[in-house]
Amino acid sequence: MTMAESETDRPNPGNETDMTSAENETGASMAGNGTDMAANDAEREKTIVRTSVISIITNVLLAAFKAAVGLISNSIAVTLDAVNNLSDAMSSVVTIIGAKFGSKQPDRKHPFGYGRVEYLSSMVVASIVLYAGISSLVESVRKIIHPETADYGMVSLVIIAVAIVVKLILGRYVKKQGEKVNSGALTASGSDAVFDAVLSASVLVSAIIFLIRGVSLEAYVGVVIAAVIIKAGIGMMAETLNDIIGQRGDARMNAQITRILKEEEAVRGAYDLVLFDYGPNKYYGSVHLELPDTMTVDQVDLLTRRVQARVHQETGVILTGIGIYSYNTKDEEVIRIRDDVQKTVTAHDWALQMHGFYADPGEKMMRFDVVVSFDIGRKEASEILNREIQALYPDYTHMIILDTDMTDQKESENPDESGWKVRQDPDTDRKGDHNRPFPECL
Repeated sequence: MTMAESETDRPNPGNETDMTSAENETGASMAGNGTDMAANDAEREKTIVRTSVISIITNVLLAAFKAAVGLISNSIAVTLDAVNNLSDAMSSVVTIIGAKFGSKQPDRKHPFGYGRVEYLSSMVVASIVLYAGISSLVESVRKIIHPETADYGMVSLVIIAVAIVVKLILGRYVKKQGEKVNSGALTASGSDAVFDAVLSASVLVSAIIFLIRGVSLEAYVGVVIAAVIIKAGIGMMAETLNDIIGQRGDARMNAQITRILKEEEAVRGAYDLVLFDYGPNKYYGSVHLELPDTMTVDQVDLLTRRVQARVHQETGVILTGIGIYSYNTKDEEVIRIRDDVQKTVTAHDWALQMHGFYADPGEKMMRFDVVVSFDIGRKEASEILNREIQALYPDYTHMIILDTDMTDQKESENPDESGWKVRQDPDTDRKGDHNRPFPECL
């Protein structure tokens, strides 16, 4: 036995007392943080509902005033602007429903909770916005084909101007609250409100041009408004689909978790970090830690409990599984083989990282993982690595597991964006920490 070899001596009784005390502190930390998380979820729901109610009331009043102005002045642009405000109010209703369902506690049928319901509510909001945009486009085109003369009055202009200011204030408020509680639907509604203010400003400008020059641009402005609404709806839908399908993990969160894990003195590396998204602010994860082969099972157990508690406390992520890679510190031949293979593999720019190395000189076998970028096909990478390792150690059988680059390397290594720079280790020449969803054997 070489790479996976570990000492089996039990710690002394004094250490057992220290470890039990530390485990109790870890459990207390997890329990206390769980209570805090529940309180945060309740506060988050209240914030979403309160903000959405404010948005509903404001948009309904704006829609009523604009509809009245549109009908009196015979302006299709103002009328469509009113319809857009009404769709915003409907979106806020859907956001409240999504927040209510999403905050339900886990049950037997849904043990991970209902957090993903918010993604569905965001999809409904996007559909409403998209429908409003398409309807507005159809009506605007009809007005271009069959034009009607608008009749703006001073009161109409004042109402539109006030609506612009109100929408700007509402949009900034709703977006700020959405970012605060990590609500995609709320943030999208806030951004949409700011867009609405810009569109209302274009309606106001077209009305002024009509009064000064006698040129009616409202139908064409209506087309522009409809196009912007449609674009916003498609963008919201695409973003929500990305959340539902699953997208690259947040670089900052990955970097923060990896930093926490590497701050443990015994941890030589943290790899294969995978985060499972069960709704806003609801993550479960797994990771592999590389530890020296001199650690006992008791020491490993205490370390994993400690990092689980700290990661949960600082990020809210629950690490449900921590696998272990044993780092050889005894067998000089294995160390030499590992260094040779490391140098060969990382000579390629597309080989972002090698980890989990294991070799058994007696059995003449080795295995390791390689994180491969998206710049090369997996089949081509497989052929190159197999050929080179076979040439390097022809008498060895080897198994190489290709890992997918789940964390953007540039994002992870940019201290301005993630707040953390990957630590370079002269022994392993780490190029970054990555995670894999599905291993692939070569």
